[in-house]
Amino acid sequence: MQKKNMPRWKVFLAILSLLLTILIWQRGLQESFDRPSVTPKLALNQREIALLAYPSLPNSISPLLVGEDPELGLKNTLRELDQGQTGNRERLLLATLAISEDEKRSLLADTFQEKDLNTVRETLLDSLDQKDNFQILIDRIQDQQSDPLLYRMSCLAIGGEPDICVDERVSRNMAFRLLFSQLLPLLAILMGLLLFLRQGWLYLRNANSPWPEINFLPLSTVDMVLLIAGGFVVLGELVSPLIAMPFSDLITREIASPVKESLKVLIGYAAMTVPPLIILRQQISHLRIKVLSMEWLQWGGRSFAKSAVDALKGWLMVMPFVLLVSWLTTLFFGDPGGSNPLLDMVLSSKNYSALSILLITTVVMAPLFEELIFRGVLLPALVKKQGRVLSVLVSALIFALAHLSVGEMPPLFVLGIGLALLRLSSGRLLPCVLMHSLWNGVTFANLLILSA
Repeated sequence: MQKKNMPRWKVFLAILSLLLTILIWQRGLQESFDRPSVTPKLALNQREIALLAYPSLPNSISPLLVGEDPELGLKNTLRELDQGQTGNRERLLLATLAISEDEKRSLLADTFQEKDLNTVRETLLDSLDQKDNFQILIDRIQDQQSDPLLYRMSCLAIGGEPDICVDERVSRNMAFRLLFSQLLPLLAILMGLLLFLRQGWLYLRNANSPWPEINFLPLSTVDMVLLIAGGFVVLGELVSPLIAMPFSDLITREIASPVKESLKVLIGYAAMTVPPLIILRQQISHLRIKVLSMEWLQWGGRSFAKSAVDALKGWLMVMPFVLLVSWLTTLFFGDPGGSNPLLDMVLSSKNYSALSILLITTVVMAPLFEELIFRGVLLPALVKKQGRVLSVLVSALIFALAHLSVGEMPPLFVLGIGLALLRLSSGRLLPCVLMHSLWNGVTFANLLILSA
């Protein structure tokens, strides 16, 4: 009956929105190949942290965390970088690492200790064909705090003793970063695998609790296409930025970078959420349901502690598979690039105000909005029409495609599956919001830890 009464203009808009969405997503995915990837920068930062942390690490775990030769690891990583990814600093680091042992021994340690920079400069320029670069390097030596790694490597390169060249405070700080960025994820992976195996054992024994009934909004297929394709993609991802950019430029005109760029991201994301929320409100207005109705969306806010525990378990169980898919993607296809520009903003920013704004966007706004659309509205409607298995896969695929990144699509697809299964197994939306927020928050924290 509902299909017969569907207005033709509505069907036409749905078809048009779907066609435009295909074009937008195709172009967005193609353009993602041209966007730089943060993976090389993360790898380089991790190698630098490993080298700085090496003196403070216990011998028993040092090979596990930094390898047998952290200098060689950094040298190889620097050599693998593309020309466009290397600056003067990277070339200077590579030059100091490339100095042979014979050349190092030929440089006098007491020269640096006495800080006779003229003598050091002459010695370096006589022994190395890096005159312009090492002129800058020697100037950088005068300020130890400007770049701890460049200071250390240049100090050792000209024959400085380790107790002079190594800043113990910096080394201890980097050792803590390294432990947090490597051991905690490893622990989380082990816990996640154990939880997954336990869940599988309970399933084989038929000891799992039955999944609860899922409420769904009585929206037609045409309504869902208009919401996702028309509201989220066409109006949200294409039209809203055209309106939001002049507005954000006006608001942030007197604000300095990088806070300015962070505010633009926040305003742009907020603007993107408006069209689909308006469409959703209009679609359910005749049902007398509020857009954020706790009853229909099954938020489950009254049992926050249980939702938090479910979110943590879901995050732990999905993380090994997301990391595995990411690793396999890189292994077979290389780094396709196309990282979310926001990742590089977090990785490069040192401004606490800018980082706080980005944190609100990624850890609060994005999980709330995306879970409302994908697991609050889309998934239950698909389950009603297609069953659980196909609905989980379809909703996860749409979730991954919506981020417009070829490189991030496989892991996001797996993450979407995990979020969908959590929604169905818990019967509540809040655990999905918390799990999504936890995932983004951990990613955010890891970028800060590995930031240069």
